[in-house]
Amino acid sequence: MCGIMANIGSENAAREVLAGLKKLEYRGYDSAGVAVFNNALNVFKVKGKVADLEDHVKNQPMAGLVALGHTRWATHGVPAENNAHPHMSENGRLAMVHNGIIENYQSLKNFLIEKGYSFKSDTDSEVLVQYIAWYQDHYQLELTEAVRRSLGDVEGSFAFVILDSTAPNTMVAAKNDNPLVVGISGSGFYLASDVFPLTESCDKVIYLEDQEIITVHLEGDYEVIDFENASITPEVHTLERKDTVYSKEGFDSFMLKEIYEQPEIIARTLKSYVDTNLAEIKIEAIDLHRRIFKQAKRIVIVGCGTSWHAGLIAEYLIESMAGIHVEVEYASEFRYRDPLISTSDIVIGISQSGETADTLAAIKLANERGAFTYGIINTPGSTIARHTDAVSYIKAGVEIGVASTKAFTGQVSLLTLIALKLATITGKLHPLQCKKSIDEFLEVPKMMQEALLTDQLLGDLSQNWVNKESALFLGRGLNFPVALEGALKLKEISYIHAEGYPAAEMKHGPIALVDSEMPVFILATNKSALLKLTSNIQEIKSRKGEVIIIRNAGMEIDAALADYQIEIPAVSEFLTPLTTVVPLQLISYYIAKGRGCNIDQPRNLAKSVTVE
Repeated sequence: MCGIMANIGSENAAREVLAGLKKLEYRGYDSAGVAVFNNALNVFKVKGKVADLEDHVKNQPMAGLVALGHTRWATHGVPAENNAHPHMSENGRLAMVHNGIIENYQSLKNFLIEKGYSFKSDTDSEVLVQYIAWYQDHYQLELTEAVRRSLGDVEGSFAFVILDSTAPNTMVAAKNDNPLVVGISGSGFYLASDVFPLTESCDKVIYLEDQEIITVHLEGDYEVIDFENASITPEVHTLERKDTVYSKEGFDSFMLKEIYEQPEIIARTLKSYVDTNLAEIKIEAIDLHRRIFKQAKRIVIVGCGTSWHAGLIAEYLIESMAGIHVEVEYASEFRYRDPLISTSDIVIGISQSGETADTLAAIKLANERGAFTYGIINTPGSTIARHTDAVSYIKAGVEIGVASTKAFTGQVSLLTLIALKLATITGKLHPLQCKKSIDEFLEVPKMMQEALLTDQLLGDLSQNWVNKESALFLGRGLNFPVALEGALKLKEISYIHAEGYPAAEMKHGPIALVDSEMPVFILATNKSALLKLTSNIQEIKSRKGEVIIIRNAGMEIDAALADYQIEIPAVSEFLTPLTTVVPLQLISYYIAKGRGCNIDQPRNLAKSVTVE
């Protein structure tokens, strides 16, 4: 989940690399480093963030046309300067930055130790660069061939860029199951873990495919081969250049800014997929494969974390609206239980980044078994988008806060439109009913904007929960996945233990935790579950639990049942996840702020999880 950035050809390559690393820091931020060639190979590393690296190198010789850098999320080896990238070969000739996991690193390391090699870090990455160096020295190979031949012995996932100080006009990169993008500009080449840091500098990009190696030259040419040494002609994509400054725009965190962007994101999604003149939902990925969706007997949704929660909401909506059987799977478990997938299934992969390793692996398995695969992605050109039969993009834009907010509501919005679309295809929803649902959906951005007006109230109330050790989030029906999402947000950014449950399941175990120190957040925005939910609230109050109810305007709940009631605008029940989640996001934000947590970069987390 680390961030790779490299440049060859710019007047100040190290400056370009540092700027790119800042934009990749959502991938990891426990250590950072940069290597620059200027008559010699100079490597600078720190434990900490990219800003710490910038301070460290500000008085160092950084001029040069060739540089590579890295921002790390630790897998093998604790966050420390010696474990930070770039890693060098023992002979000082090679420097490498790596993302992924070398699964057989220990056996390779044992082999190298027998050959007299020593190691300065605890990482699998150093083993890889040392192994390439051994191949290069032992067989007297140029770098590209040393990389290719050594990878025949390597097991695992990786994307890496490597530089040979004896041939500094060349960089080599290779990829297998981890993303790597090559940007082409008038001044040279950029190599990065994703396209985000390339949009201001590059006109064209190459998305390197699995088991491909690219060699780029200072003179402006490049070659691509596969691991068998066959020449590859890669597809070159035109990149829309964006001279965009990603700032907080007056907010004190990107997360809060992104919470406030949600009404705009929903409006943008509706504009992209709804023809208001015809009152029709137009989703090209479904329209082009209408027969497949109409005949589908089962839809399997795979995702991780927040995306999995969005998938659960889609399960409720698609089954109830379209009458199609839906199963939702953790992508991380999907392929390891040998799932029953057939050619009549549709497998939907949900991923904000489009690079989530577990979700990509699930999609690849579904492809192998002949299922129709469909990606719900936020990042055009991402790996999952390129490995699915069809793809639809949410319209969230770049999400920098590690804890997802606007991407979640973007996913839920698109999935809700998909449910309505499928309901019209299967004939379960009359066109007039669909028009009514669309009209109600068009009001949601306004309702979300009103839900944001709870900001100050929630900021004040949240101080009551800053020092709590645990919390419960309860909901029924569509609100159960929202409860899971609320608990996840609180865990992610405040480090308070939190759990989400179906409200009725509370009495089957979690109620043992309830006491006067336990805040219990009740999501009461779906009328169909209100009577049953009231009984669950009574059970909590009888155990002296602190009850916080989030309810729709106009929904009457006995004041004696709650310590606090938070009112949000009323929407139709199928749209409630989009408004209900807003106060949960704000509550998590203000609790984390009160605890002094790093909200945008919570400990131990990275946004794009590209390792299993």
